[in-house]
This record gives sequence, C-alpha cells and structure tokens, in this order.
Amino acid sequence: MPKGDGTGPMQNSGGGRGRMNGPFAAGPSGNCVCMACGTKLPHVQGQPCTQRNCPKCGQRMTRQ
Repeated sequence: MPKGDGTGPMQNSGGGRGRMNGPFAAGPSGNCVCMACGTKLPHVQGQPCTQRNCPKCGQRMTRQ
C-alpha cells in the first residue's frame, strides 16, 4: 500500500489510454465519413480514414 512517502507502488496515471483519455485507436470497425458532403464508407483496417479521399467530392475523410 502507498504510504504517501514515495515508497509505495507506482501509480499508473495513464490508465492505458490514448489522446483525450480515449482508447489508443478506434478499432477495426466503423465508418469513414466525409465532412464536406456526408458520404460514408466502411473503415479499412490498417488504413486511417484521414488518408482516404471521398469518392464523390475528393475531400479528406475522417473517422466517424
């Protein structure tokens, strides 16, 4: 048990979380969405949505 004098076990302040206290990645499921026109495509595992262009308007997509 921690005694408050620094001799106790280390505290894990991160809790295995990524940015903004969420998971490190969104996982394999989900959709990529175009913020300009609203087109949705299924997310491809290993390919970030931000690296895909919308097939309708050509804008970069984002994860839903």
